[in-house]
Amino acid sequence: MKNIFLIISILSTPFAYSQESISIKGVVMHKTTVIPKAVIQIIGTQYSTETDNQGIYTFQNIPKGDYKLEVTASDYKTQRRNASIKTQEPIQLDFQLQSDENELNEVVVSGTLKAVKRLESAVPVEVYTPVFFKKNPTPSIYEALQNVNGVRPQLNCGVCNTGDIHINGLEGPYTSVMIDGMPIVSSLSTVYGLSGIPNSLVERIEIVKGPASSLYGSEAVGGLINIITKNPSNAPIFSADVFTTTWLETNADIGVKFNIAKKATSLLGLNYYNYDQTIDNDNDGFTDVTAQNRISVFNKWNFSRPQNRLFTIAIRGMYEDRWGGDVRWEKKYRGGDEIYGESIYTKRGELLGSYQLPTTEKLMLSFSGTMHFQDSRYGTTSYIANQKIGFLQLTWDKKLGKNDLLSGIASRYTYYDDNTTATSILNENNPEKTWLPGIFLQDEISFSEKHKILLGIRYDYNSIHGNIFTPRFAYKWKMDDNNILRFNAGTGFRVVNLFTEDHAALTGSREVIIAEDLDPEKSINANLNYIKKIYFPNGTFLGIETTAFYTQFSNKIVSDYESDPNKIIYNNINGYALSQGISCNTDINFTNGLKFILGATYMDVSNVENGIKTRPYLTENFTATWSVSYKISPIDLSIDYTGNVYSPMKLPLLSETDPRSPDSPWYSIQNIQFSYTGWKNFELYAGIKNLLNFTPKQNNPFLISRTEDPFDKNVQYDPNGKVLVTPDNPYGLTFDTTYVYGSNQGIRGFFGLRYNLF
Repeated sequence: MKNIFLIISILSTPFAYSQESISIKGVVMHKTTVIPKAVIQIIGTQYSTETDNQGIYTFQNIPKGDYKLEVTASDYKTQRRNASIKTQEPIQLDFQLQSDENELNEVVVSGTLKAVKRLESAVPVEVYTPVFFKKNPTPSIYEALQNVNGVRPQLNCGVCNTGDIHINGLEGPYTSVMIDGMPIVSSLSTVYGLSGIPNSLVERIEIVKGPASSLYGSEAVGGLINIITKNPSNAPIFSADVFTTTWLETNADIGVKFNIAKKATSLLGLNYYNYDQTIDNDNDGFTDVTAQNRISVFNKWNFSRPQNRLFTIAIRGMYEDRWGGDVRWEKKYRGGDEIYGESIYTKRGELLGSYQLPTTEKLMLSFSGTMHFQDSRYGTTSYIANQKIGFLQLTWDKKLGKNDLLSGIASRYTYYDDNTTATSILNENNPEKTWLPGIFLQDEISFSEKHKILLGIRYDYNSIHGNIFTPRFAYKWKMDDNNILRFNAGTGFRVVNLFTEDHAALTGSREVIIAEDLDPEKSINANLNYIKKIYFPNGTFLGIETTAFYTQFSNKIVSDYESDPNKIIYNNINGYALSQGISCNTDINFTNGLKFILGATYMDVSNVENGIKTRPYLTENFTATWSVSYKISPIDLSIDYTGNVYSPMKLPLLSETDPRSPDSPWYSIQNIQFSYTGWKNFELYAGIKNLLNFTPKQNNPFLISRTEDPFDKNVQYDPNGKVLVTPDNPYGLTFDTTYVYGSNQGIRGFFGLRYNLF
């Protein structure tokens, strides 16, 4: 079904027949809004122009012939149309552009720390705008990423429901998470840091899958997620997005823009999420989903400076109180052994900013600071931690002929203290204090319009582990406008703190054993990326992006859940680990308003020790995502059908007699949403989440073992510490929460309202 919007008629002066040249005129619009500064080119010729403030463009004196016109505009999808000039009559050719939800021409910064068009970057970057995430509204960015191909939110605890983000099968700590290019989600907050970022303030999310250590430091081994917040100058005056579900979850995102004089614009955002129901649909006596009360405040300032130099600063504060466990639990039982509960208080503050120095050279000073305090009780186990991180970076951006240089110096200071043995020496408290100064250089060399290489090197000095070198290489071959090939390779280096990254090490359900002094992990990464764009004569667009990836680790730290059901034993792998595979993303846009975004990833994640190859826990071989959207313009109704599917994953069992399945089943989470935009500035939406009503309890007798005895008071052991089979413990198990791979939340409806005032 075609979108029918207003067509503007433009009178033109006829040309004489003898002239045999014609004018082409038209208007470029998005719905009912004209688009100024859109670039229109007649492909294969020198003819090029821009639209004026009314969205009108004009070509004069065009010879007869068959042509193809291309229109590009920031934040909109590129569109091409054919024009056949056979008579002297002026040609009226209008364009109706669609917003760029996930198109290839977005401006990106994460790949090279420079603002470039995605197709021009030597490093493949995936871009996701709020329009994409609104297809399946969620209360946090952590949950929103479930519909991104190759990215999987992974729950790590069956009771408190905390988790991390897996990219191409690599656990959360291998991915660097940033806000506006500044490292924010540090090791302590890998579990909690992606919650509470106001979705209404997100401009886009950029994802780099693969090596990024030479620019962003040693944590970016498997890739990075960069959350780009809105420029206050371009944000709505007021925005609100509020929704609730049939489980009585409530989420509110509020944004307000205001000006101070003429030189400062501020954007204030508030996110509030509340869920206080105690639901136990699987009848195990424990909550299916943790209760949460979270509030987050974000404030970003942009200052007007001479010559448009950048100065922006932002702060964010977050507080969260969550608990899960026995349905009878109350706060008076916190930390005791009467009624089991896991209760986590999190306080977090962030400061980040960028300041362009007033020099003739382009020098940018960037800074960030974070404070994270966590007070947790996992039954009787107490985990209280405090982390402070300061980051400072100065970059110099310089173009010299065919060389586009970027160099920088950076320094990061990390203070970490907790009440575990991780920060004690001879029973005395010894907080970990780490300095990580570094220097990096990047050179992007354009040999021609078709060939470009990127060379990068970074040197860091870790005050504990010494020298760290992380080189990087990238090559881009632009065969033509519709075919692009990229190759990227690099190395990574990661220092591990188990107590801040692995939630299983904190729960108290198992004893943590570190078998040896753990060496830092090292990796070699490479990926090959190919983009194909196809424009059909009827206006249909097909975009295909395929990536093959390979990562090999040495010194990878692995966890052993099998040797002893009461312990987690950590050591460096005696061999190597692999993450390799291939992924494909496909965009299909039809002129009738139908749109498909399809993705699939096949991967082989394995550990190789003594010539024996094994698959780690909680890593799938195959995953797929989809988003199908259709706009019924006459009634202002949009339909979005989103979902994902995962192949089986290996799960940790406690013994040979454990009755739970050793592998997860194939499972899929599917959602549908209906959105109505017929009211000015308002959007009404409603739908159903988890249409198939999938929960991990299906085909399992239980998820959490021995919920009736969470403190193991009635567990009996033989002289070797092995759990005995007894009448009240027929499977020989202990209490354990690590058997988890997905949310235990079933089908539910949702309803919401959005409002934007410009």
